[in-house]
Amino acid sequence: MSQLPDPPDAPPGLAAGSPSDGHADRLPDVAPRLRALRKRSALTLEAAAARTGLSPAHLSRLETGRRTPSLPMLLALARTYGTTVSDVLGEVAAERDPIVRAERMEPQEAGGWTYWRAGGSGRAMQALRLHVPAVGGQDELVRVHAGEEWLYVTKGRLRLTLGETAHLLGPGDSAHFDSLTPHRIAAASHGGVDLLFMHTLMQSGVAELCLGNAAPTRRGTP
Repeated sequence: MSQLPDPPDAPPGLAAGSPSDGHADRLPDVAPRLRALRKRSALTLEAAAARTGLSPAHLSRLETGRRTPSLPMLLALARTYGTTVSDVLGEVAAERDPIVRAERMEPQEAGGWTYWRAGGSGRAMQALRLHVPAVGGQDELVRVHAGEEWLYVTKGRLRLTLGETAHLLGPGDSAHFDSLTPHRIAAASHGGVDLLFMHTLMQSGVAELCLGNAAPTRRGTP
C-alpha cells in the first residue's frame, strides 16, 4: 500500500485538518484511543502505519494529538484495528437493530469487488453479500489473518484456494475455514460469482497478511 503524503504542518496550536471554528474539541479522546487500539492489536507504529497508508511520523502525531484525523484516516484505522469508527471515537453504542432492510444495503466497491453489508456494525462477526468479478480485482491476493470465514455461493462458480489446494464451488456449495490458512477467492465463471460471506474480527498478535501472487496450487474435489 502506498503511503499518503503528510499534510503540511499546521500553525502552532492548530492540528492539521482541524477546523478553526472551535469544533476540534469534539474529538478529545481520539489520540489516546488510537494508541490503545494499536496496542490492543499488537501492532508496532511502523506496522500500523504501513497497513493504513500513513507514514509512521504522521500516525505518531495522530496518537499524540498533534494532528486530527480526517474521516478517511479514521475509516482506515478502524479497519486496521478490526473495529468501527464509533469505537475509535469512543462513542457509546446505541441499541443495535437486528434487522437490516434491503434498501439499507448500499453497494460499496473495494479492490474491484462489490460488497453489501448484510449485518450490524461493531460486532465480532461481519456478514456481507459479495460479488467477485470474472477478471481483475483481488484474484491473486492471498490472505492470512486471525479468525474464521464462511461463504455460500448463490450464483456463478467460485475458485477457492485453501493452502495449496484449489476447490471449485457452484451455487449451493459453501465453505467454512480457519482464516490463518492462506486463502484466495476468485471467480471461475464469465459473469463473476455472487456470495454470502461471513467472517470474524478477532484481535490477535498475528497481523493480517496479504501474501501477493499465489504459488501453483493442487486441485481439490469440486
